[in-house]
Amino acid sequence: MKICMIGTGYVGLVSGTCFAELGNDVICVDKDKNKIENLKIGKIPIFEPGLEELIINNSKKKTLKFSTNINKSIKNSNIIFICVGTPTNNKTYNAELKYVYQVARTIKKNLNNYKIIVNKSTVPVTTGDKLEKILTSKKNKKKFDVVSNPEFLREGEAIRDFTYPDRVVVGTSSKKANKIIKSLYLPLIKKDSRYINTSRRGAELIKYASNAFLATKISYINELANMCEKASVDIKDVSIGMGLDQRIGDRFLRAGPAYGGSCFPKDTKALVYTADKFKVNLSIVKSAIKFNELRKNLPIDKIHKILGKNLKNKKITFLGVTFKPGTDDMREASSIKVIPYLAKRNAEIRYYEPTGYKKEFKKLKNVKFFTNIKDACMLSDLIIIHTEWNEFKQLNFRKLVNKKIIKIFDMRNLYSPDKMKNNKISYFGIGR
Repeated sequence: MKICMIGTGYVGLVSGTCFAELGNDVICVDKDKNKIENLKIGKIPIFEPGLEELIINNSKKKTLKFSTNINKSIKNSNIIFICVGTPTNNKTYNAELKYVYQVARTIKKNLNNYKIIVNKSTVPVTTGDKLEKILTSKKNKKKFDVVSNPEFLREGEAIRDFTYPDRVVVGTSSKKANKIIKSLYLPLIKKDSRYINTSRRGAELIKYASNAFLATKISYINELANMCEKASVDIKDVSIGMGLDQRIGDRFLRAGPAYGGSCFPKDTKALVYTADKFKVNLSIVKSAIKFNELRKNLPIDKIHKILGKNLKNKKITFLGVTFKPGTDDMREASSIKVIPYLAKRNAEIRYYEPTGYKKEFKKLKNVKFFTNIKDACMLSDLIIIHTEWNEFKQLNFRKLVNKKIIKIFDMRNLYSPDKMKNNKISYFGIGR
């Protein structure tokens, strides 16, 4: 099939590349000329394991192409995927949909034959209805169908998630569109992935409902972690005991800082905004959002508890700064708030991050990036395990720090408090 992916951000680039890998003729379109030129030579703008290799291989096979010519790309394709960003509107806290609607207007001008317009961007309920209104005219009334097909890709696991999805959700009442989209996903369905055909609004809501539930689950275990600290209980024991219940499951039950990333913060807010429009009070989701905002202060409070109020000249090392392992995504990462806070109090900040230097800290004079863990940790007054990269899970802190008194703040509970105590290391976890 001839597919056009509009937007080469995380969703568009990963999905487009994977569709090409399935044997489709895919063109990925973006208005950013520099990004497109880099993609043509195999330079990708995001860190995602396995993606670069797939892009290079499919580019060589000419199943995957990149272009800035959106008009031509739309005309030459049968299926158009909208994959543009829907960031939070700072005034309303709803998803900002102007980019989605801009794309729809461009598609309208280029409807030369029947096309399926598939919205993969995360959007509130009824967005598909509005897209249909924008696209409809006397000329092209029967030339298109609008379909909702939300993505469920985890950063760091995106290639696997696309190839072996839990489910493929397709929202459309059009038998013609459903038949074509189902055939597109047939290679995945044959691998026992569940194909769900629902209403367009149903598909839109499934995405938001899923993310809000997971965000609530994180807030819940983090709230329990607060109780565990007061009651001298290890939250990891509680998480294991809960997770073994098949009705609950063990995923998203790891206590830590506030949830971050590109999805949970914005999607929970957008869901609440949409519910309010329908005069429905999503009190549980609202509580999760409120608690998560308060949770953002946890690392700072812990650091002061460990090092005291005066942080001047304190050497503080961050191991990892991204919001999760397997990605270079800094959106809503705890480090974005904590590191500037510490820098303003004249602490000496070092950080080691597997995905490299971060421009977010460029303007902070007393923040330094290190290319290896040992140099970053040497003579540190406090080591903070911020992101649970695999390479941080079995470190010999005695060899790394070279100090008698070693203090570790493990934000991800990677280490055993008892083992740390036996090694005469002052260890501080979360909920333990």
